[in-house]
Amino acid sequence: MDRKTARGNRLGLLVMGLLLTALGALTVARGAGALPRSLAPAREPLLGAPVREAFTRHGPWPWWALAAGGIVLALLGLRWLLVQGRHTRLGGIRLASGPGGVTDIDAGSVSDALAADVSAHPAILGASATMVGTQANPAVRLRVVADENLPMSAIREQLDGVAVPRMRQALETEHIPAVAQVSLEEPPRARRTVA
Repeated sequence: MDRKTARGNRLGLLVMGLLLTALGALTVARGAGALPRSLAPAREPLLGAPVREAFTRHGPWPWWALAAGGIVLALLGLRWLLVQGRHTRLGGIRLASGPGGVTDIDAGSVSDALAADVSAHPAILGASATMVGTQANPAVRLRVVADENLPMSAIREQLDGVAVPRMRQALETEHIPAVAQVSLEEPPRARRTVA
């Protein structure tokens, strides 16, 4: 999840939290009889005669407006769901530009090289990497599948001591954030063939 998505989530959760807190406070106030009787009598149903009259007096358009509001809410919810998996993948990284020319590196090649460096450890069963972020602030997302008997310190040593420093050297930068998701699995058993 990128920063823009996280910021939108925080804002959306704040708005929903405030709205639900206000509705909860109104519900408690109505149940306690603290609201004026003309507005919301505590002993009567919430959708009493005045509400039913408002919906029947004006014809079918309030129902259409209610349905349209429901559709808008459903579409907003669907958009929110789709945005959760969004990452800004880098296509390329510009290392240098000047009068002598431009040096661009394909981010996919850098990711593949990083995954190969991580997979070079015999107990790491597989790895994949993706470059995300912007050209000014690139970052790396790693997925590593390792032998369940391998200590986490060995995985960290392979990442911090070999793979990530080589990538930083290739990109000519001192700092690049890297996030690794590690899954532990049983190593595949060697198959025996009988002739």
